[in-house]
Amino acid sequence: MKKLFYSVAFFFFMYTNLFSQSIAELKISSEELPKEYAMTKETQCKSVHACAFYKQTDLYSSFLGKVKSKEIQNFQSKKDSGSIMYFEFERDFEADEFLKGLLWGSQLPSKSHPEEFIAKGKFLIIYSFEKDSELKKLAQDKQKLLLN
Repeated sequence: MKKLFYSVAFFFFMYTNLFSQSIAELKISSEELPKEYAMTKETQCKSVHACAFYKQTDLYSSFLGKVKSKEIQNFQSKKDSGSIMYFEFERDFEADEFLKGLLWGSQLPSKSHPEEFIAKGKFLIIYSFEKDSELKKLAQDKQKLLLN
C-alpha cells in the first residue's frame, strides 16, 4: 500500500510540475548569459512594433485573450543587442497569424522587422534581435526545450 501511495504521489508531483511552467523558469539567468553580454534596463527592441505590442497588449485582449503576466529582458554586447518579451495568457495563445501581421506586416521576418516568436500553450515569447544573434539562438534552444 505504501508503494502505491508513493508511486501515485510521485506521478502527481511530476504531472503538476510539468504543467506549472512560469515566466521565471523561461527567462535567461545571469549564469546562462554568455560573458560578452550584459543585461540592461533600456529596451533594445529592433522595431517599434514589438515594443508597442509589449507596452499595449491590453489593446488586443478582446481577440488575443487576457494577459496573466508579462516580463521583458534586455541585453547588449559590443556586437549584438535585443529584447526578449515573455507573455503568459489566461488561455492558450492562438493568434499566430495576427501576430505575424502585426510584427512583420507579412508572413516572414525581414531585415527591418527581424522579430521571431514562439507560442506554446499559454506562453508567447517574442525575440527582438538581429537574425544571426548568438543570444537569441541560446534563448530559443532553452525555451523550446522547456515548452515542449
